[in-house]
Amino acid sequence: MRLLRRSRGEAAPGFGEALSVFQILSVLTLLFCGCREDQAPVPYAPRQVVMTSPRIAGFDPARSGDAASASAYALIYEGLFQFDPQSPPYRILPALAESMPVLSDDSLRLRFQIRKGIYFSDDPCFRATGGKGRELVAEDFVYSIKRIADSKTASPGYWAFRNRIVGLDEFRAHSGESAVTQYDEPVEGLRALDRYTLEIQLLRPYPQLFWVLALHYAYAVPREAVEIYGESYVNHPVGTGPFVLEAWRRNYRMTFVRNPKWAETGRREFIPLELLREKRGEGASPSVEHRIEVPGLDRLVKVVVADVSTQWQLFLQGDLAFSGISRNDWDAVMDPKGGLSLSMKRRGIQLTVQETLDLYYIGFNMDDPVVGSNRALRQAMACAFESSEWAAFYNGQVVRPLSPIPPGVAGYAPIPDAYPYDLKRARRLLAEAGYPGGVNPATGRRLQLTLEIGDSDNPDIRQSTDLFIQFMDRIGISIQPSFNNRPAFFDKLTRRRAQMFRLSWIADYPDAQNFLQLFVSENASPGSNRSNYRNPEVDLLYDRMQAMPDQPERTEICTRIARLVMDDCPWILTHTPVSHTLSHEAVGGFVSGPFSCGFEKYYFISSDPK
Repeated sequence: MRLLRRSRGEAAPGFGEALSVFQILSVLTLLFCGCREDQAPVPYAPRQVVMTSPRIAGFDPARSGDAASASAYALIYEGLFQFDPQSPPYRILPALAESMPVLSDDSLRLRFQIRKGIYFSDDPCFRATGGKGRELVAEDFVYSIKRIADSKTASPGYWAFRNRIVGLDEFRAHSGESAVTQYDEPVEGLRALDRYTLEIQLLRPYPQLFWVLALHYAYAVPREAVEIYGESYVNHPVGTGPFVLEAWRRNYRMTFVRNPKWAETGRREFIPLELLREKRGEGASPSVEHRIEVPGLDRLVKVVVADVSTQWQLFLQGDLAFSGISRNDWDAVMDPKGGLSLSMKRRGIQLTVQETLDLYYIGFNMDDPVVGSNRALRQAMACAFESSEWAAFYNGQVVRPLSPIPPGVAGYAPIPDAYPYDLKRARRLLAEAGYPGGVNPATGRRLQLTLEIGDSDNPDIRQSTDLFIQFMDRIGISIQPSFNNRPAFFDKLTRRRAQMFRLSWIADYPDAQNFLQLFVSENASPGSNRSNYRNPEVDLLYDRMQAMPDQPERTEICTRIARLVMDDCPWILTHTPVSHTLSHEAVGGFVSGPFSCGFEKYYFISSDPK
């Protein structure tokens, strides 16, 4: 902003002044579009928002399952369904499907009608159309789901389709037997009946299928692009979504621009502004009938700014549209009653608070000969974790989960605290584990364990890791942190090289099955079961539960699974965050939700958001 103001011969405003939408947009354009201070200011800035993002490995929805990647995928690609931005209560809406499917009487055969006139974005891979985008057809979904099943893809999302679709597991087995996967091999339960009709035949009822078909693992990917770009497809995405990738500087910046095909094909989606206000907790004016056309931006920029202090200063300057609240800035941002401080309100900053369905945990690699084979050791460490001190570290922005199933999802029931903070019990369990006082009798030295960390640049992560190290030191265990960037961290998890690790699970959809699948043996790494936990009883109960509709008997089974898992202790549950998001009043359409599903398309710029 100062850069722009000086070029006009004007004084830069102080921090206490409210930022106008034009000032914010000009700053974003200058900072992130390469203008120098000695250049004349641009007379017009596009409708643009800049926000932060963790590093991602690329843009192939089959390859990654972390939340940051999923959020990026949802800008470029689409699935048959999408999450309702006005949830909760949580529900899905048709996206590339014309409507909800037609079901057979036994709920095993589903037919989906694909919307006509939807095109993939222009790309040289479409040689038949001279680089113009090709129309989306039902066969694109057949190919995309097969690709998730292909063992060579090594997709972490196969858990969503394993043992679900007739013939798909056989296709996966065949893919591992040949040098080149035969994608033309028919799969009985996955067929394009005609150009716009997709049929899925299930092995048994799968109530969560509609949620799964809204996930990035089920997004439509064009076969031409994957075959032409090969392994480079991760850097060259082609989709039907509201944005296309304009530029990507790895580990630094992603720039998305409005997809012209969206408008060319007559696609229109609107969301009433008053509902967005209700979502933000402001109340709605009955006289307001403004509707926001989607997407509401011309450009969306995601930048990697790992340092929390730098993020905060950029946000205060108007260079970032959104910010969380770091623990060091909490008292300056919030008032004693837990609301936004008056000084923040005077700046034109607004606060959105929402409970999440996220679980943060410290995982044990059950394949590890030390921690994986010793349940008493894991239990001792869980008893040494002081959750009240942990919550205080995060200024009360977190709550302690007592179960691997969070409240608010189908199948949840409260269970007693398995491992409350208890140092006497922790030391007793540690002795039972063979390490009295934390000493390894074989060496006469303290037991030393390695904890892998993925967000190496985040000071809060580093400081809270130090706190965890102190917790374990109280019972004599030495924890050695190993800091990694995110791609290296996930590579260690995939190859089962991590002894212990800090991770979170951000809900894909609001059902206990989405959390309990993290403990099923067939989902071990590179799948979603990052702890490589195995329990035959859990597998049997899970297999029985997952085909059941939401009912008391199913909830009882989910609770039994949760108790078994908590007793085996493959995780130390650390916290569930309560989301506090700050945004500038010039940025409208902020839809806060627990799912990483592309709600950025609803953002817009408004000079009068109130």
